[in-house]
Amino acid sequence: MKIIGVTACAGGIAHTYMAAEAIKKSARKAGDEAKVEIQGSMGLENKLSAADIAAADLVLIVANIAVRGLERFKGKKVVEIDPGKFVSDADASLLLAKKKGGLV
Repeated sequence: MKIIGVTACAGGIAHTYMAAEAIKKSARKAGDEAKVEIQGSMGLENKLSAADIAAADLVLIVANIAVRGLERFKGKKVVEIDPGKFVSDADASLLLAKKKGGLV
């Protein structure tokens, strides 16, 4: 399964980057591919391309603030999760996201 994500948090540092790593690590463990865009205090990093979005089976919005560019994901299975929850238990959060997206 191809998963893309966007991470962002109020501080723009700790949970933003920790959540991005948690998504990638958990996806790898599950046999999935993941690419994550970070909208943090350093600006936009790892911007998702149109090809990334088109190929995605699931879009994770792991944020507790407004995320820029949500319109890019129109027509995709989009699941929102709090970054703190994802960081504390990435595997369970990814499974929940897949269930919410109708992929499990």
